[in-house]
Amino acid sequence: MNNLRVTEPTFGDTIESAFRRFLAPATGLETEIPDLQMRLDVYEKPDTYEIKADLPGVKKEDISIRIDGNIVQIDAEIKRDFETRGEGNKILRSERYWGSMSRSFSLAQDVDESRAKARYADGVLTLELHKKPSATAKKIAVQ
Repeated sequence: MNNLRVTEPTFGDTIESAFRRFLAPATGLETEIPDLQMRLDVYEKPDTYEIKADLPGVKKEDISIRIDGNIVQIDAEIKRDFETRGEGNKILRSERYWGSMSRSFSLAQDVDESRAKARYADGVLTLELHKKPSATAKKIAVQ
């Protein structure tokens, strides 16, 4: 027996798979709010760490960076400006998001906070974090 095809040529599904898709739980409803995620790249060089964080839509004054030893925390807030133009305007679709996001991570070595540098351009935060010199072991003579 041949498989019947859905009459709409763009689907390319059998009727059975179309029914399964129809009866499956709905996902991606428009009422769901997307999670705000901060994506990072962390590079290690001999004397420094370089971190790049994607922060699209964030103003540089809404970014906070904290360093405690080898722990780095980046906080950012995306603010949304609401616009109304006259009476009768309504939002037909809104997919842009706003809110706070935070990312905390540890590095293999402590960071020298006094030498840390941060730049923000085109939605990308770049941190240059110098490693603290590791404590050298001292040999103690037994008396």
